[in-house]
Amino acid sequence: MLDEPRSGRLAAWGNALLAGLVSPDEAAHRIADDDAVHRVEGLPGEEAPVGLTLALGRLRTLGARGLWVALPAPGHPLGLCGPPEFNARALEAEEAVLAPGAGLGLIPERYEAGPEGGTGPDVHVEVVWRCLPVREAPPADVPSLGEAERELAEALREATELLSKLDVAGSGPVAQAALEAYRARAEAGRQVLAPGYPPRAVRVLELAQRVGALIDIAQQAGGDGREHGAAVSSSEIAARAEALRPVERTARRAQVAAYNSAVEERERHRG
Repeated sequence: MLDEPRSGRLAAWGNALLAGLVSPDEAAHRIADDDAVHRVEGLPGEEAPVGLTLALGRLRTLGARGLWVALPAPGHPLGLCGPPEFNARALEAEEAVLAPGAGLGLIPERYEAGPEGGTGPDVHVEVVWRCLPVREAPPADVPSLGEAERELAEALREATELLSKLDVAGSGPVAQAALEAYRARAEAGRQVLAPGYPPRAVRVLELAQRVGALIDIAQQAGGDGREHGAAVSSSEIAARAEALRPVERTARRAQVAAYNSAVEERERHRG
């Protein structure tokens, strides 16, 4: 959960563009981030894949009032509203973007090119967003920002307690790297959300990412403070995953609440 979902970037900067707060070029640049290129395939009226700027403009003309994020997991269709075909593909990708008003949803497919085992600039990443019809219905299980913030406070306590019980408070190279990556991003002062989002949404998303960092550490570390190995049985790993599941679900719900808050705020003012 340390990595920002592509659906989050698409929704956040797409919402800022639809609200007239950023230019099309800036929105496309922010959405792509470190990826080489993003294209959208299956847009009504377009026979071939198109770039992000054209796609976002087309969604606006099709009636999109904004963009919502879905972060589903097995047994938890978070943010989805059907139909089953779209839900199944979104669940496989573990993320999606919905465009209420246009009746469309977008699911990212990631393609890599480069040397085997390569990382960073050695890997060329292209993303194709598949556009499919969705129902005009309330998304599943999305809390308000206030609810998400209250739930996260408890989830943070639970994750911290679990780390303490496991004696894995940052020990082990993989766990330590995960924690340092989170700290570096936080200290960099990066823009967590796009213009147009309320400060509370930024606070909720940052806290959700912090909880996600703790979950990653707890999942990667063994009972002796090292990564999974002979010291940890399969039953112990399964028990740990079960204990972390409610905390992880809370963090995902909070992420969706934060990303969707700009659209909900505009809908509330519209009235």
